[in-house]
Amino acid sequence: MTRATTASPTDAAPATRRALDAQGSLLMLVFCAALGLQQVAIKAVAADIAPLAQIGIRSLLAAVLVVGVAWARGVRPTHARAVFWPGVAAGIGFACEFSLVALGLGYTTASHMSVFLYTAPIFAALGLHFLVPGEQLGPRHWAGIALAFAGIVCAMAPWQNSNGTDVAGLIIGDLLGTLAGLGWAATTIVIRTTRLSEERPVLTLSYQLTIAGVALVVVAGLFGDLSTIRVTPLMLASMSFQTLGIAFGMLLLWFALLRRYLASRLGVFSFLSPVFGVLFGALLLGDPLTANFVLGGIAILAGVVLVSAPTRRTRDPA
Repeated sequence: MTRATTASPTDAAPATRRALDAQGSLLMLVFCAALGLQQVAIKAVAADIAPLAQIGIRSLLAAVLVVGVAWARGVRPTHARAVFWPGVAAGIGFACEFSLVALGLGYTTASHMSVFLYTAPIFAALGLHFLVPGEQLGPRHWAGIALAFAGIVCAMAPWQNSNGTDVAGLIIGDLLGTLAGLGWAATTIVIRTTRLSEERPVLTLSYQLTIAGVALVVVAGLFGDLSTIRVTPLMLASMSFQTLGIAFGMLLLWFALLRRYLASRLGVFSFLSPVFGVLFGALLLGDPLTANFVLGGIAILAGVVLVSAPTRRTRDPA
């Protein structure tokens, strides 16, 4: 999955951005649908290639493409050296996040992972509240956090399933998905509180994809996941989609949208991603949608919207 970061001044973005028009809304729908589909794409071919190997390989391949884009945009080794340690920290956070996603998908459904991973803005808001001046939470934000955590408890509540689903395993997977959201939030905090916040997003992504790719491929090799890969048409299609469509293509689309439209409008629109994830999981993989998960998921997303949506008096930061 890509990281939604605002463009830096060095990206030479236009000075004026506008609200979403019909074209922008359509492109955001494509962006959200693609992000929602990525957990399904991983889960669908887990029998052919382990999730950890999938994410490691796709990250390495996408890193090559992103580094090429970064070079074309004027990023040089001197820029990378200037933010080496923050870049390494962001890369480690990215690797931990997706390690937890890969492990969690072995227990829970793609629909559940899509929702619990999206708890990241809640954890990021809490961290920034204590670490960054001017990021303190108000009553609306605390209400959103309380609502989101109530939704997590509701969505994880044990439920009965006629198909004999391992409820204990499902809860473990959901917890891993929430921890992955915490890892995403930690990466966001690193970026916001270090010199990475002043660098071009493609440089940050280069660090994240390279470190995560190398680390996860090594770990997958140690676990024996690389030796059990079966090349099938569905596996090749999934890996192509994940590498070119998600880790690379959607990244470029997001940056293009950030240069043209208001970041706050794009951010609120992006909450459709987990909704698409749930829909695709149910339609393509037959993920069960229990009442408590649906209600909890709605509460989580409502809480995220309350925490993340800009106030009327606040100028759009991008």
